[in-house]
Amino acid sequence: MKQLTIIGKPNVGKTLFLINFAEFLGIKELEFEVSSLDGLKMIKRYSIKKALEELVDNNIHKTRQIYSIIINVPLNKGKKTVKFIDTVGFIDNIHPEKDIRKGIAYTLQLIQQTDIILHIIDSSAIDKNLPNSLSDIDFTIAKFAEIKKGYCILANKIDLPEGKENFEKIRILFRGNLVIPISAKYKKGFKEVKSFVISSI
Repeated sequence: MKQLTIIGKPNVGKTLFLINFAEFLGIKELEFEVSSLDGLKMIKRYSIKKALEELVDNNIHKTRQIYSIIINVPLNKGKKTVKFIDTVGFIDNIHPEKDIRKGIAYTLQLIQQTDIILHIIDSSAIDKNLPNSLSDIDFTIAKFAEIKKGYCILANKIDLPEGKENFEKIRILFRGNLVIPISAKYKKGFKEVKSFVISSI
């Protein structure tokens, strides 16, 4: 089974993307395997609406566990099973909370093990001093992950005027990497992301 890992800073839209992309691929009910950082695992089931209500908000580090879901991605006349993984957001400094530090360390391990990496950047927060703004950690992640064939940057929030304006800047900053403009909220760019995923499996 191929493994796809979604990475990026906190509040860039990783979880929102996963939920809406799963719905875009035809999933009606989400069955997540939730892995706590002490090794315990459980299954949680959500409707799309319930998942958006419970798992997505503006709190920093809302995602503190590793959420994964198995999706059958349409491929030619058949399907390919892919494990999608939502991760703990990266930060530039050492986080004071032990659980967050462990989550970031585990995410780094996942990057090494995974087949496909979707690196989400908040294109509306370029040149701002916010937790979700583009920063050194994004460039470090890119250098660490771009050695894999299945690496792609998703420039999120292009539905916002500043997001649209900053897309070309992101493309220049990450020249040599595939950068797809998306709106995780409105499912814009999802056809292109699907094509990339298919080409990588």
